[in-house]
Amino acid sequence: MPKTGRPPVIATHHYPLLTRLAHTQPYSSQAELAQAFHAETGITAHPDTFAKALRLAGIVRVKERAKGSFQPPEPRKSYGYTEAHRRQLPEQRYPSCLTDAEWTLVADLFEVSGGRGVPPRHSRRTLLEACCYVVRTGCSWRMLLREFPYWDNVYKTFRRWSAQGKFEQMHDRLRAQWRERVDRDERPSAAVLDSQSTRSSPQGGESGYDAGKKVKGRKRRLIVDTLGLLLA
Repeated sequence: MPKTGRPPVIATHHYPLLTRLAHTQPYSSQAELAQAFHAETGITAHPDTFAKALRLAGIVRVKERAKGSFQPPEPRKSYGYTEAHRRQLPEQRYPSCLTDAEWTLVADLFEVSGGRGVPPRHSRRTLLEACCYVVRTGCSWRMLLREFPYWDNVYKTFRRWSAQGKFEQMHDRLRAQWRERVDRDERPSAAVLDSQSTRSSPQGGESGYDAGKKVKGRKRRLIVDTLGLLLA
């Protein structure tokens, strides 16, 4: 003989009654429908059992939003990396090269007038773009592209400008220009500090040990403004 389980509290012949109650009381809660069902049939069912019966009868609750209650969110103004950063103007041979507007802003830092000696063979802008190319791509100095000046000339120029702090001055000016473009003050009033523990090789000089992250190496710290632009 086939096994028969326990008969359901709410049988299939009760589904038309559930459908009629749901249609006549469209704004009633499940508990109110259960009370109306009990008044009609005298059956008291567990809330989960009653919810299952409603689902099997094809009754689905749809929540309607009141008219005018939904306000679309305002578009968020993003200050992150956008297509404006990825653009490449005709005067830029590579994305790492400066635009004409950027070079005009920082040209006085690198151009030296009235000095003695042999006139330079390469323009200061070409040397600066070669330095930016190496820093941006991470290639070795000896693998510098041939369309740039000789790598040894670029390397010595980079060392001299780094000792003079010209790259920091250039970065400060360009950061102020970008902050002004997005309607911010040139000097930020808030900063964000974070640190990172990086592994170093035995030939990398002095190193320590970060017990929290279990990293043997060095800890470097960055300070940026609220736009993510580097401060120190």
